[in-house]
Amino acid sequence: MGFSVRALAQVFLGALVWASLALSGGASAQTRDVVVFAAASLKNALDEAGAAWMRDTGKRVVMSYAASNALAKQIEAGAPADLFFSADLDWMDYAATKGLIKTESRVSLLGNSLVLIAPKGSAVQAELKPGLDLAAVLGSNRLAMGHVNAVPAGKYGKAALEHLGIWTGVKDRTAQTENVRTALLLVSRGEAPLGIVYKTDAASDPNVTIVATFPEGSHSPIFYPVALTKDSSNPDAAAFLSFLRSDKAEPFFEKQGFTVLNKAGSGS
Repeated sequence: MGFSVRALAQVFLGALVWASLALSGGASAQTRDVVVFAAASLKNALDEAGAAWMRDTGKRVVMSYAASNALAKQIEAGAPADLFFSADLDWMDYAATKGLIKTESRVSLLGNSLVLIAPKGSAVQAELKPGLDLAAVLGSNRLAMGHVNAVPAGKYGKAALEHLGIWTGVKDRTAQTENVRTALLLVSRGEAPLGIVYKTDAASDPNVTIVATFPEGSHSPIFYPVALTKDSSNPDAAAFLSFLRSDKAEPFFEKQGFTVLNKAGSGS
């Protein structure tokens, strides 16, 4: 797919977010907000966790959501993030290789599953196994999924379809999006009959239904690592990371369907 108007809009929105965050960081490190760059699929859980932390501490946390690849690139370009919460290991590895994170703070906190969804009320049925003619199920329509070369959910989705021998039949029938929540939205609005998203995304939208869950062995395990950024000097950032790893935050993640893998005190 070409560089869409939507993608251009995301770039400009990112620039505006940077500007607003930079202004909020004009105060001293002791008083500015904790800024979290997080994968779009974390939005519901992190919004609730952040609100709870603010109620407990009286301190503010600002979330910026996008695809993990976009966030990593923004941090590399100097965006003022305190924490990076990725939807896969690859982009956290990228950030580590570029020296963008404090590696000792890194932890794979959450796990997730990959599902095939349809609009609520859809009669579509599909069993995710070798031999499935997904193109026939799609008819003349397209499969919504994150960009397969960059967006974690898209990369997992392509790997799973390849493993099942389905990818070749649908690779030219995809609507690839800049993040997983946009793929979810296409299905939720009925603009796509099927989509590949995380289980937690499907749980967040009452207008979609899960058609099938991809077998665990069809793609690499889905881990969500989080780390402090190298340039963060905000003492509250480490406190918020500790909160995310605590028993207090666990219900917010589990409510959305995440598996909590690594809490504070359990090692890394």
